[in-house]
Amino acid sequence: MTTEVSRTPAPPAVLDTPPPPRWAVWAAHAVPLIALPSTLWRLAMTAGVPVGYSEEVLRTDYGLPGTGYLILPLISLAQEGAALLTLGLVRDWGLVAPRRLPFIGGRPVRTGAAVTAALLGALVMTAVTVSQLLLWDTVDQGNLTGTHRTVMGWLYAPLLLWGPLLALVTLSYALRRRSRR
Repeated sequence: MTTEVSRTPAPPAVLDTPPPPRWAVWAAHAVPLIALPSTLWRLAMTAGVPVGYSEEVLRTDYGLPGTGYLILPLISLAQEGAALLTLGLVRDWGLVAPRRLPFIGGRPVRTGAAVTAALLGALVMTAVTVSQLLLWDTVDQGNLTGTHRTVMGWLYAPLLLWGPLLALVTLSYALRRRSRR
């Protein structure tokens, strides 16, 4: 006795939209990867790995021990979750909302809403990371020095690419969605 799996046909939004270019797929997959080093730094700090801060700085600035055990991992999860949303711009779930989502499941994603949200995210990420780069000489002045400061800088530096990569992937998404009309 064989059981057939019932497959519903793909919605027109998926069928009518051309596939993303290879560079856009690569860029979308790069975003979560460039967010990962700073996430790992934060999680290492939470786990008690010596990252160069004194116990006093960990306690007063990062809430460790204490609320930092909750807040720092939540920041890390939120960061990676936001980075993973970039994949929606090159995957089918960026064209039609997954059925498991309440209220919007199975409906086509509005191009304008997706593009606006993604461009706003790209703008915010670019503004935040560039402003932090410009302030780097004053960040943690005296609290983190030498090798630890250099390591932290190299782990956070890839975030400078997040905004521009997201903007490029968003442009590709917008052009693909516009070409199906």
